[in-house]
Amino acid sequence: MPNKKSAERRVRIGERNRLYNKYWTSRCKTAVKSVLSAAESGSQEEAAKSFNVAQSVIDKAVVKGVMHKNTAARRKALMARHIKAMNA
Repeated sequence: MPNKKSAERRVRIGERNRLYNKYWTSRCKTAVKSVLSAAESGSQEEAAKSFNVAQSVIDKAVVKGVMHKNTAARRKALMARHIKAMNA
C-alpha cells in the first residue's frame, strides 16, 4: 500500500486508466473479430458494414491514446486483406 497521499492518488488514477483502456481494447478486438467472422462466412455486405464500424472504433481508440497508430493501421490492413480475399 502507498504511504503518501500522492501515491494513493496515482493508484486510483492507474486503476481508472486500466479500466478505460480495457474497455477500448476489448471493443476493438470485438469489432475486428466481427469483421473476420463475416469475411469467413462469405457475407460481403455484412463484412463491409462491420469493417466500417471497426475502422471507426479503432480510430477512436487511437485518438484516445489507447492504441498506437501503427497498430491501428496494421489491424485495418489485416481486415482489408480478408475482405479483398473474400471478393476475389
